[in-house]
Formats: sequence, C-alpha cells, structure tokens
Amino acid sequence: MKTFEWLLPALFLAASAVAFAGPAPWYQWRSVTGATVCAQTSPGPAWVRLEQPFVDPRCQRRDPSSSNSKTRSGK
Repeated sequence: MKTFEWLLPALFLAASAVAFAGPAPWYQWRSVTGATVCAQTSPGPAWVRLEQPFVDPRCQRRDPSSSNSKTRSGK
C-alpha cells in the first residue's frame, strides 16, 4: 500500500496543470468545393485552414495574441 501513496498527490498535481490551460483556438476551414466552416480541428482531409485563429466559435473575433493578427506596415 505504501507504494501507491504518491499516486493520489500526483493525480491532483496533473489535474491542476490542466486547469491552467487556455481554450483551443477556432479557425476558418475551406473545402475543395468552396464551403467554409468554423472549427477548432480539421473537418476532414479535403479542408484547408485559413488565416489566423479566432477566439469565438463563429470566427468573428480574431485572437489578439496571435502573431499573424498584428498589423503590418506593408513594406
């Protein structure tokens, strides 16, 4: 029984690390037929991810922490 005394604290430590994780980003995906959807993961092999990440499931608000969302000077 002593060999499992570390198991419960280790499980609590692992669970607490997950609590600090942020939400997964949302992306716009375009199919080969031209249809677009907003999803966190690829809808399938015939879909291509577009642009930078979004913070909402409607793909309306861009993720401000994304390096691609910063404005460029055009030079």
